[in-house]
Amino acid sequence: MFGVVPASRWIKEDNAVSLFQTDAWQRSWWQTWGDTEGFSLIRAAASGASGLYLDSYRFRNLIPVQCLQFVGTNYRRLSTPRTEYNAFGLADDEPGVELARLLRCCSWSEAVFRDIYEGSGDHKALLAMAGREGWLVRVVARDRAFSVDTQDHFESYLSSLGSNTRLRLFNRRKVLEGLGGVSLTNYWPNATDEFFETLNEFHQQRWGTPCFNERSLSFHKGFLAGVEREGGQPDLSVLSSAGRVISVLYNVKFQGTVYNIQSGYFEQFHRKLALGTLHLGYAIETAFSDPECRCFDLLAGGGKNENYKKRLATNETPLVSIMLVRGRLAKFLYRLKR
Repeated sequence: MFGVVPASRWIKEDNAVSLFQTDAWQRSWWQTWGDTEGFSLIRAAASGASGLYLDSYRFRNLIPVQCLQFVGTNYRRLSTPRTEYNAFGLADDEPGVELARLLRCCSWSEAVFRDIYEGSGDHKALLAMAGREGWLVRVVARDRAFSVDTQDHFESYLSSLGSNTRLRLFNRRKVLEGLGGVSLTNYWPNATDEFFETLNEFHQQRWGTPCFNERSLSFHKGFLAGVEREGGQPDLSVLSSAGRVISVLYNVKFQGTVYNIQSGYFEQFHRKLALGTLHLGYAIETAFSDPECRCFDLLAGGGKNENYKKRLATNETPLVSIMLVRGRLAKFLYRLKR
């Protein structure tokens, strides 16, 4: 039986399966939000599994809720950087037994498990246990993560793209190069503050709000400071034209995958150039040329006007967010809502 662990105790083993299960990501998230919000840590991330915590509050100041969730996510009360590819780290031989033990760790009224692999062992074990226990199951979100397999040749990848996508990603480099000297610079670690300031400025211009607030910036800086110790390689990529910064990409390479976490660019730079896609083209080409890299992960989500990730990707990964509800009152209220 798992018990509630003090927030100060954090145990992490090796072999994280994605960037989001690293000690750096999980610990920084917990220090930024978990400790300050008074959440109860149930299990720290270990052996490629996401951590778990309990969020206790009153919904609309009336209904008491104890919500079990993955560290790195919060269903209803907080907006934090997205944590994807969450996993329980269940044993292949007895996933149902291990999950049952885990979900009996504490008294919860609802459990929300965000962005797990749809159709995975975790997903199937959750549905099977909910059926046995009589818990209400709700799908609160579905999404797809997009990635590029970089183990072939970049030229072959380009030839597989549609003509308009290839134009945006690669062919219009000549237009950019004709405007002046083009340079790519990694601002990690000496110009990290300048990088995030520029990213926020580009997002303010495009979306009307900065990309990261002060709290999120603290999280990301804490994450970057720790991920190198686990073998991660931050790439705060800055694309400049004639000495002027025109686009930024927030990438981190970890265990053979480059994760593209965020991007921003000067939207009104040139009417013929899709700067964000063009910058991604340089980064993807670099990943193809790296013998240690197997994948460039664009993660889930789309663009402002179109799903550019789908056009660039060679692979798609379905993600699902599941809510389990137990207790008569909670199940009655959700059924009434539905």
